[in-house]
Amino acid sequence: MVSAAEQLAANLNFSALAKAEELKKRIWFTLGALLVYRFGTYIPLPGIDPTAWDQIFRTQAGGILGMFNMFAGGGIHRMAIFALNIMPYISASIIIQLMTTVSPTLEQLKKEGEQGRKVINQYTRYLTVVLAAFQSYGIAIGLEGAGNVVSDPGMFFRISTAITLTGGTMFLMWLGEQITARGIGNGISLIIMAGIVAELPSAIAGMLELGRQGALSTGLILVVIVMAVVVIAFIVFMERAQRRLLIQYPKRQVGNRMFEGQSSHLPLKLNTSGVIPPIFASSLLLLPTTIAQFNSQGGGPEWWQTIVTQLSHGRPMFLILYIALIVFFAFFYTAIVFNPTETADNLKKHGGFIPGIRPGERTAEYIDYVLSRITVVGAAYLAIVCLIPEMLIAYAAVPFYFGGTSLLIVVSVTMDTVAQIQGYLLAHQYEGLIKRSKLRGRRR
Repeated sequence: MVSAAEQLAANLNFSALAKAEELKKRIWFTLGALLVYRFGTYIPLPGIDPTAWDQIFRTQAGGILGMFNMFAGGGIHRMAIFALNIMPYISASIIIQLMTTVSPTLEQLKKEGEQGRKVINQYTRYLTVVLAAFQSYGIAIGLEGAGNVVSDPGMFFRISTAITLTGGTMFLMWLGEQITARGIGNGISLIIMAGIVAELPSAIAGMLELGRQGALSTGLILVVIVMAVVVIAFIVFMERAQRRLLIQYPKRQVGNRMFEGQSSHLPLKLNTSGVIPPIFASSLLLLPTTIAQFNSQGGGPEWWQTIVTQLSHGRPMFLILYIALIVFFAFFYTAIVFNPTETADNLKKHGGFIPGIRPGERTAEYIDYVLSRITVVGAAYLAIVCLIPEMLIAYAAVPFYFGGTSLLIVVSVTMDTVAQIQGYLLAHQYEGLIKRSKLRGRRR
């Protein structure tokens, strides 16, 4: 006969093996999904001449196409079926989040919990289809007007391109959701990071080739490498930085026993907005240059040409506006993703309070006060991380992949993924400790 203790020990060992096997399956599923994504970035759109497009892309790689190509993992350079990547989904998510602050209907859905989030996610998918269709149709028109890229221009090419690129975006959105549910980490972020990391070897090889040809000096290459290491260390330090607000809970009486009040912390990240501010700031500033480059006439009003010239990489106006937009979007997006009033209400419902601050409205004002001041530091951090590499890109022809935005995305997503894996392992260890304590109790 098998004793209860022996049976529990056998179940504990089986559970440990099952958990390890599940984690392994999640990791392999994530890697397989990312491999599928990378394969799709090499399938070109039907009806285009890749060689002709490659020549045109190289002349415009310094504009918004170069930055979006970085996020698309080279998909725009190859004009693949995943050229749009999941940028329409990100744009749709931000628009919907913005609408929740001005639309009472969406705001009510946000407060309804899981069911409301499902409805909001469905609205986000619908808006993603609209944005992707609009952008893909614009790409089709742009390709037709870009020379001899399209072999058979016309309405059929436009519709087929719109359907293909929109379908690619929707597939990547679905793939990202599957990674989040069945894999490790945030699927959408991992797809963006995979595209950047996959193109890093070619970017390094291109930089070394420029050094061999004499376009980049050996000293400058060493400066770029040292700068990348320093920026990565700085990003890790700042992304981990938090301001912890002390939360106190009152004493509780259960029966005849009095329990002491507990305390915890409300962590406020120094950079709540993440990588959104640099992405949006770069997109807005590079848009005039890209429009001018697509203009085959090369003309336009004199004032327009002056603006385009002043918004080139490294120009004072570009750098000033770049910093200003990063700071603006840092505050703007922080206000969207973190609601001090909602946080204060939740604390009040659970009996928590900040020592010395009255619960309710005063707590919300205090949280907003603290959050505003740490966001100043967070915005300054984003501006520093993005500004120094931006100057190297402008004056030394360093690839986009060594810029602050790309390093910020890669480091942030890597940290989040590692944290999820560690959390998964810690949860497994905690479960094991509970079962071991039960085993000891039965043996006694």
